[in-house]
Amino acid sequence: MIDIRDVRKTYYMGDIELEVLKGVSIKVEKGEFVSIIGPSGSGKSTLMNILGCLDLPTKGEYYLDGKEISTYDENALANIRNEKIGFIFQKFNLLPKLNAFENVELPLIYRGVKLKERKSRVEEALNSVGLFDRMHHRPMELSGGQQQRVAIARALVGDPSVLLADEPTGNLDTKSGSEVLKIIDNLHNQEKTILVITHDIEVAERAWMQITIRDGLIQDRKVN
Repeated sequence: MIDIRDVRKTYYMGDIELEVLKGVSIKVEKGEFVSIIGPSGSGKSTLMNILGCLDLPTKGEYYLDGKEISTYDENALANIRNEKIGFIFQKFNLLPKLNAFENVELPLIYRGVKLKERKSRVEEALNSVGLFDRMHHRPMELSGGQQQRVAIARALVGDPSVLLADEPTGNLDTKSGSEVLKIIDNLHNQEKTILVITHDIEVAERAWMQITIRDGLIQDRKVN
């Protein structure tokens, strides 16, 4: 499913080289739930961007569904993101002028899915996160937890190969965060492949496999 091999990422600022990832290798099989935890500056955000095809490694290889994508151009990466990766962001990233239905529908519009099928899939996705009755509400009319559930529905609607969650409870209170984590647990029980990037040990320990990254290197791997 996911196989990154000796991935390195270096940023160049004038004459200065900043090596953020220093040789990271991770393999995630279909249906696994993996957390990647580390402090600020550890390299986990850079790793998330590479896993999510938002950036490319400076060196190393990245295989997704058996295809080596480390050398893809931006158009090819955009297609991979739309077809194979469902994103759940800390700040939700919902469009404020669109209601919940329209926000969830967007990935299907980009994919060229016909109207009737879009409607069915969006309603199913919103129902799966308990927001069928809020589909016509805009983000400002929803609580933080409800907005994150809309974001999860948007991630799910395209039936991606991988769900990639970046600090999914970081902007939520304890109760809302718990509700979101229960949804993620349920998705894992449905054999969805999930990667969670977090600095929260309680979130990390819900995963099957916990990977600790520090100073651009994998420090530890353990099965929870």
